[in-house]
Amino acid sequence: MAAAVPSQTIRQVLAEKLIARSARVGIVGLGYVGLPLATEFADAGFHVTGIDVQNDKVDRLNAGASYIQDVPTERVAGLVSRGKLDATTDFAAVADLDTINICVPTPLRKTKDPDMTFVVEASQQIARHLHPGMLIILESTTYPGTTEEVLLPMFEAGGLRVGKDFWLCFSPERVDPGNPRYQTRNIPKVVGGITPECSEMGTLFYSQALQTVVPVSSARVAETVKLLENTFRMINIGLVNELTMMCGRMGINIWEVIDAAATKPFGFMPFYPGPGLGGHCIPIDPFYLSWKSKQSGSEARFIELAGWINGQMPEFVVSKVQNALNDVGKPLRGSRVHVLGVAYKRDIDDVRESPALDILHLLKARGATISYSDPFVPRLRTDGLDLTCEPETAAVSDADCVVIVTDHSQVNYRAIAKHAKLVVDTRNAMKGISGRKITRI
Repeated sequence: MAAAVPSQTIRQVLAEKLIARSARVGIVGLGYVGLPLATEFADAGFHVTGIDVQNDKVDRLNAGASYIQDVPTERVAGLVSRGKLDATTDFAAVADLDTINICVPTPLRKTKDPDMTFVVEASQQIARHLHPGMLIILESTTYPGTTEEVLLPMFEAGGLRVGKDFWLCFSPERVDPGNPRYQTRNIPKVVGGITPECSEMGTLFYSQALQTVVPVSSARVAETVKLLENTFRMINIGLVNELTMMCGRMGINIWEVIDAAATKPFGFMPFYPGPGLGGHCIPIDPFYLSWKSKQSGSEARFIELAGWINGQMPEFVVSKVQNALNDVGKPLRGSRVHVLGVAYKRDIDDVRESPALDILHLLKARGATISYSDPFVPRLRTDGLDLTCEPETAAVSDADCVVIVTDHSQVNYRAIAKHAKLVVDTRNAMKGISGRKITRI
């Protein structure tokens, strides 16, 4: 029987591979988080293998094409042609990897408890091919304790020991799609391991490709960091949305209030109202913390209240549309309502959890004839909707009311104000444009 390899030697081997950029890097999940991460490590000189269960993503990536807005096809094509990036649907590739990052979705169930299906399935597949000397990092947002309570038992079931034979960390993704200033490479990367040795290895790994790495004492701390960040935003957006509804009843312009308050050089951070929360983070992540809090016997009241307030905003927007139409003698039923912008935020093509979907459903349920324009979303086939983007100028002119849900920067809002009969502006896109036909939330 061969002698066991000392853990210190295993650790040194991986550390040397990382520093030499000879380690083989794996990324499970090639979406908005996984693909940008894969290209950063490939650009840094590593050979990166992406693993995804969707054949179309794998085929497109191997053909040198990108399907993520923030990752240019030219960049992917160059990495593929140089042999630095490839993809597969076969988890057997894990056997040849030195590191692996798990970047799969973590949605909420309808009951607002965590759906860990994708994380568990990916971890089970990795565990089948786990070998000594591997570094595994979970990046999927989840509740505190997931890495230690869910992943660790699966990986230790075969007899390998964490911190000795393999290393396990959590590092929260901080991707901000469409942000030209902050992208994967220059967003500080928090990482926390199950053991101090795990944290050290995770820090060494990320420091080879990313500008700033922030090590913390444990995976639980790292898991909670992401939840704090998005809970902070969700609660403050909930506060300003509640103030928006209050100010509307009192005839006060909330946008002017926020702009004036933002002149204070200390003690205030401006947040802005909107038609509701969108994306895969802010509407979802805080409820992971709320769920875990309930498991420990306490209540996250701020989270629940902010979630309820933010959830009311699509209804609030539709009531604004109805009132605007009533003021000109038109009922909502039978009116043509055109939604301008359906992505969940400005200048991206992502419609996940977009409030525009709820608004379109509500308008349709109340008898309106609905349409939309969005320069980034040519077709909307999701959540029971099947609509095609309409030419902006003609659709705006024909509509009885235009609702600005997403304020894409390339839209000419002065032209919209000129040609639209009525406008309900949920983003203050019409700032500086006045007129009786413009209603702001």
